[in-house]
Amino acid sequence: MDMQPFTISIPQDRVDDLKTRLNLARFPDELDESNRDLGTPLAEVKHLVTFWKDSFDWRKAESSLNKEFSHYITSIAVDGFQPLSIHFIHRRSTIQNAIPLLFVHGWPGSFLEGTKIVNQLSGDGKTDPAFHVVIISLPNFGFSQGPNVRGFALEQYAETCHKLMLKLGYSEYATQGGDWGYYITRTMSLLYPNNCKATHLNMNSITSPPSILRHPLLALEHFLKPYTLEEKAGLDSARRFAERGSGYRVIQTTRPQTIAYALTDSPVSLLAWIYEKLKDWADDYPWTEEEVCTWLSIYWFSVAGPGASVRIYHEVVEGWSRPNAKISRERLGEWIDHVKIGYSHQPHELRVVPRLWIRQLGDVVFERKHDSGGHFFAWEKPELLIADLREMFKKGSASHISVSHMGYI
Repeated sequence: MDMQPFTISIPQDRVDDLKTRLNLARFPDELDESNRDLGTPLAEVKHLVTFWKDSFDWRKAESSLNKEFSHYITSIAVDGFQPLSIHFIHRRSTIQNAIPLLFVHGWPGSFLEGTKIVNQLSGDGKTDPAFHVVIISLPNFGFSQGPNVRGFALEQYAETCHKLMLKLGYSEYATQGGDWGYYITRTMSLLYPNNCKATHLNMNSITSPPSILRHPLLALEHFLKPYTLEEKAGLDSARRFAERGSGYRVIQTTRPQTIAYALTDSPVSLLAWIYEKLKDWADDYPWTEEEVCTWLSIYWFSVAGPGASVRIYHEVVEGWSRPNAKISRERLGEWIDHVKIGYSHQPHELRVVPRLWIRQLGDVVFERKHDSGGHFFAWEKPELLIADLREMFKKGSASHISVSHMGYI
């Protein structure tokens, strides 16, 4: 099936080059009484640069990733584009009737986000349900190649993920995603409803309440039932983020090549650009220096280069306006038949909307509101995500979804 085992092995000259660049770092000054609203604080950046340069052992992190997970690469040919070498982790469960599950990361994440859930979800012989877990490195991220021409948008990312699952023998499967993983798995639900049977989400693109024309019953509930104080606070938080925290998105959507120079040439720029999001978008998660430097190193040592990852913003937005586009911003928010939906609400997500709004997406068979958690749900709260997935798919429950493939279920 053209699946090759893959070992992460970064050439030593690239590791040495990183340390040289960190040694030669120049830092900006900082205003007195500066705080996080101006960007990543200077003291935090200096501390992490020193740790990355003097204390962090990439070889140790590399060895751990190779030892704990089964990595593979395979060639995926998307219609109209050259074949790409795609990296992924695959953990097949030994439990009968396990459910194929694809985990899709976003930006500024990578396959690393899924590594906290893969082993437990595959089961230990006692847990039910169990999953055959696939964690993809999206094109332009991690150890996957990226296209060298324009036009690789949501349809193409979804096609890549879908073809990977088919190549693995999973003609029917479920998905899990947040951030770009939300957009990509929603696209898979739209384009491949006969294969993508269910999807669990921990983020959404919903920006408005249900309308009378499209969702009359939900709209009536919206008008008659007041929102709670918690729901109002969530909407206020989403508005503040749109006004004060989304400048990165404007840059990456309009001028991805310009920011790519800084991200590719300077590890300090990469650190400041990504660490700001790790810190601000998480819910008081206690990031360690080891975690941050491993996260950043996967970007720095990525096959396509750290600047390539931001292209997804421009390509997707540009793709929505193409005359022949199958996917638009509006269609992503439409009701999807035949694909069951599960949703986990975190209080510190970037876009927190009332639970009623989520029901515009389709048949929501599982929903849970958590008291903690942020944007990097699989990394911050892996135990909560694991519990939600097991609850959504367990046999005998109202939300149980039977996913079959190749005679396993």
